[in-house]
Amino acid sequence: MTTAIILGLATGLGLALLAAYAFPSRLTLAQAFAALHPPTSMMTAPTRPAIAVQPGGRLAGVGQPFVPLLARLGLPRASVRADLGICGRDPSRHLAEQASMALLGFLIPPAFAAVVTLGGTPIGWQLPVWASLILAGLGAFVPDLALASEAVKRRAELRNAVSGMLDLVVISLAGGAGVEQALRDATDDAEGWAQAALRQAVEAAHLRRRPPWQTLGELGETAGMTALAELSAALSMAGSEGARIKATLSARSAALMTHQLAEAEAAAASATERMVLPLVLLLGGFMIFLMYPAFASILGAL
Repeated sequence: MTTAIILGLATGLGLALLAAYAFPSRLTLAQAFAALHPPTSMMTAPTRPAIAVQPGGRLAGVGQPFVPLLARLGLPRASVRADLGICGRDPSRHLAEQASMALLGFLIPPAFAAVVTLGGTPIGWQLPVWASLILAGLGAFVPDLALASEAVKRRAELRNAVSGMLDLVVISLAGGAGVEQALRDATDDAEGWAQAALRQAVEAAHLRRRPPWQTLGELGETAGMTALAELSAALSMAGSEGARIKATLSARSAALMTHQLAEAEAAAASATERMVLPLVLLLGGFMIFLMYPAFASILGAL
């Protein structure tokens, strides 16, 4: 009787976690407005620029009590922090989601065992325990995998925005503008989040009375992009030593375009290779369909 009660409680908690994951809490009006219109002024921000942080959901609230423990273990890792920076997510929210998914994976096998046991087919306790441990470990890595996939897309978008900004900066420099004015003109019309992040970094430098290449370099460190760090070093050299910045920026823009073209070709080749697998499976099934009657006749004659 006690075992059935414990399994029933685990089932209810697992269903509650599933409901919290499937139906997240709605954003308030202030949160929705802040997500649509991130602040452009960074006078009150810390030392480096950050992308607008997304609010947490109900699933993150379930795992919030485990955040201090995971933080003391050194989580999240440095690579995960870079992904969090470019995706605009709070590290504590990510840790809470990891804890929630691990808890959800841990409770699914007991819930299944409870249903099977109540149906009259007991399966013992060894299999649910091992399944709970395995699913808990896998569930802890699910947010990391989703975050890494989103970070790859965001870095590609930011790289495209940097390439477009460099082209506009070179045009402004050819027209006789200074480096700072060229950067402000190049980031004046921000449409996507990547252009808005570059605009925010340049405006923050203007408001803080700092060179814009410093804030661009800090944005590159936050997003984990070496292209922005290299651009910051080139602009810093132009601002302090008077280097030939127009030729340097033109070369960096061409290098970024070449890199983007190589990534597009690699993505196309990968998609082509992925399309081969279904064709191979279809051909294998067709061959089995053709050869099975012959093998069945031979085996029947033996």
